[in-house]
Amino acid sequence: MSKKLVLIDGNSIIYRAFFALPLLNNDKGVYTNAVYGFTTMLLRILEEEKPTHLLVAFDAGKTTFRHATYKAYKGGRQKTPPELSEQFPVLKELLDAFDIKHYQLDQYEADDIIGTLSRQGNNEAWEVTVISGDKDLLQLVSNHVSVHVTKKGISDIEKYTPEYMVEKMEITPEQIIDLKALMGDSSDNIPGVPGVGQKTATKLLKQYTTLDGVYEHIDEVSGKKLKENLTNHKADAFMSKELATIDRDSPIEISVDDIAYEGYQQTKVSTVFKDLGFLSLLKRITGESEEEAQESTIMKEISFVVAEEVKTDMFTGDESLVVEMVGENYHQSDIEGFGIVNKEKAYFIPTVTALQSDAFKEWAEDPAKTKSVFDAKKTMVALLRNGIHIQGISFDMLLTSYLLNPAENSHDIPAISSRMGKNDVLFDEEVYGKGAKQKIPEQEKVAEHVVRKTAALFALKDEMSEQLRANEQYELLKELEMPLALILGEMEHLGVQVDISKLEEMGADLKERLNTLEKEVHELAGESFNLNSPKQLGPILFDKLKLPVIKKTKTGYSTAADVLEQLQNEHEIIPKLLMYRQLGKLQSTYIEGLLKVVKKDTMKIHTRFNQALTQTGRLSSIDPNLQNIPIRLEEGRKIRQAFVPAKKDWIMFAADYSQIELRVLAHIANDEKLVAAFQNDLDIHTQTAMDVFHVEKDEVTSNMRRQAKAVNFGIVYGISDYGLSQNLGITRKAAKNFIERYFDSYPGVRLYMDEIVQEAKHKGYVTTLMNRRRYLPEINSRNFNLRSFAERTAMNTPIQGSAADIIKKAMIDLHWKLKDEKLESRMLLQVHDELILEAPKEELDKLKEIVPEMMEKTVNLNVPLKVDYEYGNSWFDAK
Repeated sequence: MSKKLVLIDGNSIIYRAFFALPLLNNDKGVYTNAVYGFTTMLLRILEEEKPTHLLVAFDAGKTTFRHATYKAYKGGRQKTPPELSEQFPVLKELLDAFDIKHYQLDQYEADDIIGTLSRQGNNEAWEVTVISGDKDLLQLVSNHVSVHVTKKGISDIEKYTPEYMVEKMEITPEQIIDLKALMGDSSDNIPGVPGVGQKTATKLLKQYTTLDGVYEHIDEVSGKKLKENLTNHKADAFMSKELATIDRDSPIEISVDDIAYEGYQQTKVSTVFKDLGFLSLLKRITGESEEEAQESTIMKEISFVVAEEVKTDMFTGDESLVVEMVGENYHQSDIEGFGIVNKEKAYFIPTVTALQSDAFKEWAEDPAKTKSVFDAKKTMVALLRNGIHIQGISFDMLLTSYLLNPAENSHDIPAISSRMGKNDVLFDEEVYGKGAKQKIPEQEKVAEHVVRKTAALFALKDEMSEQLRANEQYELLKELEMPLALILGEMEHLGVQVDISKLEEMGADLKERLNTLEKEVHELAGESFNLNSPKQLGPILFDKLKLPVIKKTKTGYSTAADVLEQLQNEHEIIPKLLMYRQLGKLQSTYIEGLLKVVKKDTMKIHTRFNQALTQTGRLSSIDPNLQNIPIRLEEGRKIRQAFVPAKKDWIMFAADYSQIELRVLAHIANDEKLVAAFQNDLDIHTQTAMDVFHVEKDEVTSNMRRQAKAVNFGIVYGISDYGLSQNLGITRKAAKNFIERYFDSYPGVRLYMDEIVQEAKHKGYVTTLMNRRRYLPEINSRNFNLRSFAERTAMNTPIQGSAADIIKKAMIDLHWKLKDEKLESRMLLQVHDELILEAPKEELDKLKEIVPEMMEKTVNLNVPLKVDYEYGNSWFDAK
């Protein structure tokens, strides 16, 4: 029997799987998306390749023998996300269940293990298949070895043989190392030769065959700059070749004979699949019974009616409703139809049928008819646009999923259903496609998809509500998040008026400033060049003006913002470049960006508030992001001049909490001195400076207060001595002493910090004052960095999360107060700790009374909440 050896690059494939699939976790809170993706691929490999010998190779650690040659090898890599780190041991446990050998070797990479074993297989004339997401391994290709490279996630694979490489890449497997030597590899931080990309490197190798050949014929190389770069970076090229060369004779303690594979025992794998919640994969390997299959689906065959008209007897008074809209921005999407499911029947109602029906409107607006929906805010906006003000929403699946799993980044119905063990709801992209290929199929397909999603919602709402009750979070959903969702829906629908002419005027001013700055930079440089081109800017700064080189990239000098900031005092050209970039971003992102999203018929902007995104519970906004307008820069602040009231003789009114997070800290920690400072309305930063520096009030200098302010806000964010030293420009030792003196002055805060970390280690999560949870799976990690980050998160989440909950409750209280008082004033925006309203001038005195009262009295803390307000003809004037 012929031998078939399969070698899998474990690190590469699990990374690919992690970024290809949405974050999923099982009922124990363990992240599983990368393992799920890897396993899906593994099952396909086992079915298609039928290996007789099999191994999964892993990297052993960050340091390899290559670092002795080049310390910066792989230096630019991002830190492995903690959500992925914790999946490596899970994957190895799963491989053990499959009886698949896995191996790693200290100081060596997975590539070297694969290279050594593939050489052994090749020498024995076995058929060898290497599977990776990394093209470095193409150097192993031979008549007996093929390399399968994943592209676009993990499902699409490209098979490389010697013939295919010559056809596709115009080079042979042996030339891959020389290709890397010339062009470098940014993912591994291999420098190569600046200015040489794949096209140039391939051309050189076609002419001169090898790297040695290129340098033997260096005088023949055409192109002055290319020849110069090759000459100046010869040492880099040969070092890069050494780094890129896979060690095919690494000192591994296994051979191909040790990795024979005879298949897996179904019972062992099934146990692990059940534990991980991989029910669809379980079904794939077991062929479970009809009854068992039914348990993991919403309904195998879905029966529904496409309603040609809406009748009142269709509704029982307890329905699930899905308003189907395709595309993320539902302010711009059409409704594709409605799914309605109750305990008796399932319906799909075409859009026109529903919206032209009095019976549908009457049902939707009846508060006595309860409705469970997927996303109350989106549902509210979609129906308000069509003259229907929905009432009676009793359950929101999106918000419930968010409260149960705040770390998840996928909260659509198929993902939620899958997490709850129901696997027969298709993802939208499977029905509609993605990006440019997105299109609406025939009604029959849309109808089944929408009804299946609605059926999932109906089937899971009670179970999800019970999970919330078990977490003591049901009140958080019903009293805070759901009422707020409907208010946000009204705010989004209402939108904010924009003065287009003001934006255009600011745009023209910025253009003028940018032109002036460009001329000034050109004069200082002594020549004209493209300020937006790092390739042109780098040589000006570092070759011509001889500024110190801070960082290099594969293509030349780095001119990133952090590099320019370090050079600010070296030459007067740098501040002008930094200002040019800041103003350029204002122009493109905010002036042009805002003009693009203004609705032409109303001259309003309708931002979308993300209510189910941040782990702290804070709201964010998108399309456009109005929370990110840079207000530290005067030109940025002025953009707020374009946000104006929608009616004549109205004003903008802005109210924001003063130091809300520090006040929450005082309440939670119940530190005597901190509480007293706020109760006596003292300047908290001056008070902290007095306590920490042991001076009287009149002895506090502006620098002392600045340092005290940095540590006050730093404590809220769980700052480290390193972080504080960077903020204040002091030594780490001085920062550590500062933090120690702070804790000596406020022992209640130190006690809170210690106790909350211990609580997180015991429970695995922390909570806000209103019982919002944040899970911290890394809190007991053996990895110091992961554990330290989790500890800081444990300290700051109850503070930030409680502040977020307080402003949400204030919005609800204020909304109803405005209605009770029968005022025309209305909320438009929430930005961090600030609420922005528009109001008739004659209601101003009433607002001055109502807004601070509602915001300050919304919760009862042991320190007072304080609200400042301003008003004027624009948002800018109200600050």
